[in-house]
Amino acid sequence: MIVAPDADGIRRAAELLRAGSVVAFPTETVYGLGADAFNPDAVAEIYRLKNRPSWNPLIVHVADVTAARALAKTWPDVANELAAQFWPGPLTLVLRSATQGTIAVRVPAHEVARKLLDASGLALAAPSANRSESISPTTAQHVLRSLPEVPLVLDGGPASWGIESTVLDVTGEIPRLLRPGALALRDIREVTGSVALPDEVVDGADRSSPGMSKRHYAPRARLILTDDVRDVPEAEGPVGILTYETEDVRNAEILGVDPREYAADLYAALHRLDDRGVATIIVKNPPETEDWMAVRDRLSRAAAS
Repeated sequence: MIVAPDADGIRRAAELLRAGSVVAFPTETVYGLGADAFNPDAVAEIYRLKNRPSWNPLIVHVADVTAARALAKTWPDVANELAAQFWPGPLTLVLRSATQGTIAVRVPAHEVARKLLDASGLALAAPSANRSESISPTTAQHVLRSLPEVPLVLDGGPASWGIESTVLDVTGEIPRLLRPGALALRDIREVTGSVALPDEVVDGADRSSPGMSKRHYAPRARLILTDDVRDVPEAEGPVGILTYETEDVRNAEILGVDPREYAADLYAALHRLDDRGVATIIVKNPPETEDWMAVRDRLSRAAAS
């Protein structure tokens, strides 16, 4: 059920969460499937609905820095500086947990997410509200198409960033990027100085961040990356094209030449192509520059077999 994020909708969502159920809600990045982070049965329902592997961790969304600090065993100076600069916003910090291991935490900026956190009084574990490995949702309608069993979806309109948060591990001496995302690496470096780049992670192995599986963010159609979308390989069934240039390509989805603009519409464009029933999606390789790192990451995982 999709409901408006008015006072009644927020109240109903908060009641469901406090009762141990799940609720889908908008953030500035993508829509999340939320549950009480410290209710094991509620968290298990997230994994069940998404068909998510048990080794893939969740990000915990909290209302403010004070709530985040309460979940951490240690709070390094760099976490303070990053939180002051980028929270609320699309940055997730991996910290030493107050219990054991690590915990990934962020303070979302979306007004609806913040109202829900305040009304529920909970820390909310909230991965993207879609079946595991499939395209992340950027609208309430995307959520219900992927997860029709979700009891309630708060409709906050299209997600403005359209791509997941950047995940940064601050448990070591040098912050390490675990997942490129909405917040640009150059912006983080202005606060931290050096940032180590991600190590390759094998599926099934323990990890401290989501979004690191080999195949992820994938449409139903086969996705092929190429340098020239006009040179379409042989494919069975209808073909869709996704590019960032204004070249004359028939029936193409043409996204912005700015990486943030492109990212904001990437998942929505993949949903549109899937909805058209194409069998193959040909995507022009994005530039190799650092600004396009998050887009390249999502497309390379979507294209993985």
